[in-house]
Amino acid sequence: MPLTKLEVDKAKPKEDGKVLKLADGLGLSLWVMPTGAKYWRFKYRWANKEKSLALGVYPEVSLKTARIKRDEARKLLGDGTDPNTQRQTEKLARVMADKNTFEAVAREWHRIKARDWAPRHAEAVLTSLTCYLFPSLGKRPVATIEPQEVLEVLRKVEITGKRDTAKRLRERCNAIFRLGIVSGYAKHNPAADLIDALQPPVSIKHPALRFDELPAFLNALYSADNFTLQTRLLIQIIMQCFTRIGETVRAEWVHIDFEAGLWTIPPENRKLVHKLKASASPHIVPLSSQVLAAFRELEQHRVPSNPYVFPSFTRPMHFMSTATPGKALERIGYGGKNKENGNLVTHGFRATASTILNEAGFNPDAIERQLSHTEQNTVRAAYNRAAYLDERRSMLQAWANYLAEVYQDGKAKQLKLAE
Repeated sequence: MPLTKLEVDKAKPKEDGKVLKLADGLGLSLWVMPTGAKYWRFKYRWANKEKSLALGVYPEVSLKTARIKRDEARKLLGDGTDPNTQRQTEKLARVMADKNTFEAVAREWHRIKARDWAPRHAEAVLTSLTCYLFPSLGKRPVATIEPQEVLEVLRKVEITGKRDTAKRLRERCNAIFRLGIVSGYAKHNPAADLIDALQPPVSIKHPALRFDELPAFLNALYSADNFTLQTRLLIQIIMQCFTRIGETVRAEWVHIDFEAGLWTIPPENRKLVHKLKASASPHIVPLSSQVLAAFRELEQHRVPSNPYVFPSFTRPMHFMSTATPGKALERIGYGGKNKENGNLVTHGFRATASTILNEAGFNPDAIERQLSHTEQNTVRAAYNRAAYLDERRSMLQAWANYLAEVYQDGKAKQLKLAE
């Protein structure tokens, strides 16, 4: 006799601790476990072997629903399909569907690449994917996404003026779809042909000083009384060594060799691809007499408990914020919200020094080495390991002397290479 709902509701575990099996008919039965849990099971034969298919738990799966599932399984048997095999196939398809979405492949790509990235960069890349790509493409299987769909997403970014962001997103899409192809989730890369479909990014040069603007700036820098001595000396050292702000504020006293007149910038402080920092060489900066004097003056105000040359005055054991010199330039009218005297950023000091020294006839290789630029010609980079240390020492001394003369004379002048 088929079961009734009342019989199913009243079914109790057997006192001997064994499973109580109540037959409903056509292979369907209710198993009452010693714990009181009730499971639906469908018993059938396949390839001359008795097999069982779980159909759910009562009361989540009602008697009526259990019978429908039994009938579906019986239909599969009639069509020559094992219900258990069919279930495993469907489960695998669901798993594959979860893995082959754009977001799933993108996160896997990010996980692989993030091993070689700095943590902040890895976080920024994931944020860009989450913000711009996942809302429209995230839940779509990568195999079904067409070029027009990717282009539509990228153009929404582009029309806001973020051309560089759109370009980087296309590059990331390109890499994500390539991973989808090699992983077997897709057969084509819809981002590959979009390289010419977007407007190129607008290259904006860092605001920098021309040689004729140096006298007014140096006078403003040395006469200002609205920022600290450490900030003024930080700007002076950046100008004279044309180092990057990030590596400069991270300078520690152990990096400064007063006797040899050298500042060693370790690889972890340099602007390098994160994965290269472990094997890269330090950047050696020869120090002019003026920069040595600046370091000695800073040493007189050294904070004993802080290892940094430019310590933070608000966070113990930390270095000065990279935003500090920018705020100082704003106070004297050279940037930020106050461009009364012009527009300037700390990175612009590097452009000013490079331009004037190149025009004066100094060795371009020595200038590039001092800027700590990477040689773009890989063959030349492999063989040209010269540090140009003595040449850079002379060049930096000439540059420091030039800046001092411009400040003292208050007049613009061209730098000339000593004969």
